[in-house]
Amino acid sequence: MTPMVDVTPPPRPPARSRTRTWAVVAAACTGQFLVVLDVSVVNVALPSMRTDLGLSAPALQWVVNAYSIAFAGFMLLGGRAADIYGRKRMFLTGLGLFTAASLAGGFAQEGWQLLAARAGQGLGAAVLSPATLTILTAAVPEGPARTRAIGTWMAVGAGGGAAGGLVGGVLTDTLSWRWVLLVNVPVGVLVIAGAAVWLAEGRAGDRRRVDLLGAVLVTAGLATTAYGVVQTEASGWTAAATLVPLLGGPALLGVFVLVETRTAAPLMPLRVLGVRAVSAANVSMLLLGSATFCMWYFMTVYTQNVLGYTPLEAGFSLLPSSAAVFVGAKAAPALMARTGARSLAVAGALVAAAGFGWQSTLGVHGSYLTSVCLPGVLMMAGAGLASTPLATLATSGAAPGDAGLVSGLVNTSRTMGGALGLAVLSTVAAARTAGSTGAAEITAGYALAFRTSAVVLTAGAVMMLLWLPGRRAAGPGGRAGPSAGSRGRRPGKETAPALHSPEA
Repeated sequence: MTPMVDVTPPPRPPARSRTRTWAVVAAACTGQFLVVLDVSVVNVALPSMRTDLGLSAPALQWVVNAYSIAFAGFMLLGGRAADIYGRKRMFLTGLGLFTAASLAGGFAQEGWQLLAARAGQGLGAAVLSPATLTILTAAVPEGPARTRAIGTWMAVGAGGGAAGGLVGGVLTDTLSWRWVLLVNVPVGVLVIAGAAVWLAEGRAGDRRRVDLLGAVLVTAGLATTAYGVVQTEASGWTAAATLVPLLGGPALLGVFVLVETRTAAPLMPLRVLGVRAVSAANVSMLLLGSATFCMWYFMTVYTQNVLGYTPLEAGFSLLPSSAAVFVGAKAAPALMARTGARSLAVAGALVAAAGFGWQSTLGVHGSYLTSVCLPGVLMMAGAGLASTPLATLATSGAAPGDAGLVSGLVNTSRTMGGALGLAVLSTVAAARTAGSTGAAEITAGYALAFRTSAVVLTAGAVMMLLWLPGRRAAGPGGRAGPSAGSRGRRPGKETAPALHSPEA
């Protein structure tokens, strides 16, 4: 007698459970959108800030970099704190600090008050951002659903950076530059209220002391190095004001590495960087951020200072680029299943390099279509395509107890790359301009910065091809194994590794 086979489909999760899961995803994505939005939302408002608060040109650049450096420098601490003290607690703490600093910045009356508020925003973002990714991966089971959720998280984050120009332009033109900061306050309050209800607490690992010394050293090292790069524009490469921070910053980072090898509970366990997927993907993310982040800064000042756009027009002019980065990041998970993570990251970097090369042909009387729109779409579509596979590869190498740390490291690499890249490329543009305020000279400086980015992205694509794991990716602890997601697929098909669960 033929045995009966149970063909009853597995029960679906309760509707309430599904609703809670996607409420968690929505909260995580909204938090990530806010912190990435504030990296670029101030760009369009910079001329208005300078006029209102009497900021100098170097101080104007620090409106951007004060946020980016605090964000990047403390993100490792934020990621580790989420693992130790709880993801929900750190999410609410970071979002509360970010919202309060946004309120303070919106009411700033002096330049130093604005810069301090921007640094406070960056610190809040550093606590908040790693928690968003670990909360999301804890809420969504490993597999296709999590890959889609990560793709949504990356797309929303990329969209936040891309939407900064449009949001900043609309708010600056219709209200005031202050609203590019104040707009965070009502959104932050709503998300805090929702997160308090819907998020469940969770942590990975034992309660240990946080490596505060390590956090201070890495932040001071990164900030000092960036300051030294910025000083080259005003003082030159051989001046003491430049050499001291350029030498002191790497020295502080060296002390940080030494401390991490000796402390019982390091902020950055060096064993994590021994995993090929983690180290290669983070270096790639650093290069990608350093080359692409400057696009929003240079394009907003080019459209306003050279082409004569208003802040609102400048914001709208970058709308196709904003859509391109969102579409690229959102399409990446499906493309990874076909091409593999490494191949897609390389392709994305090359597409972005082509866009930057095209953008470097911009002129004083450039048309919108060929000097702003089409090259911008290529630049940002490529960045969106490359970001998701790099983040997936990086986090695939994390042991469960290090999920928050590696999430923080991914965001640190991208954000710190952007801050250092902006500092270096601003110096490159200023060196070409040689102090001239003429439109032709300013445009030539911007063009050189874009060409430099194209070279960095091309070199980065070669490095990704040679270093990123391909058919066999390093798993937690550095063990080589089949790429996650390859089970059940045809042999020889390279696939993107999925994230390991951060649950303890």
